[in-house]
Amino acid sequence: MEITIKSLHDIQQAAHDFVAAMGDNTVFALYGPMGVGKTTFTKAVCEELGVKDNITSPTFAIVNEYRSNTDELIYHFDFYRIKKLEEVYDMGYEDYFYSGAICFIEWPELIEELLPLDAVKVTISENPDGTRKVIF
Repeated sequence: MEITIKSLHDIQQAAHDFVAAMGDNTVFALYGPMGVGKTTFTKAVCEELGVKDNITSPTFAIVNEYRSNTDELIYHFDFYRIKKLEEVYDMGYEDYFYSGAICFIEWPELIEELLPLDAVKVTISENPDGTRKVIF
């Protein structure tokens, strides 16, 4: 599926469309270059899922935990600062990825071999006109 985000004003509609298409999938690996909007898109999706907390990038914490308005757990990962896979093993990644909770993973290419086989690959790219394309 492909979603086009024409501007920040359209991001909630894009998040709504994404949530409608998530199905039973729980692990979403977000690929895209620095600054393309992975965190902004994840924030919009979390809001669409009913998260009321302040949603921020987990760049330094590696993982942030949120709850939806239906008390569903949502984990948001940012592996940009990971230097070795041992760090991911030490944090107990399996407890998160295989918990049944929704997981949004930024910079998954750094831990690709640890991703569940059923992880949904989500690619965000910027078009020459500044719009964003979300493909999954």
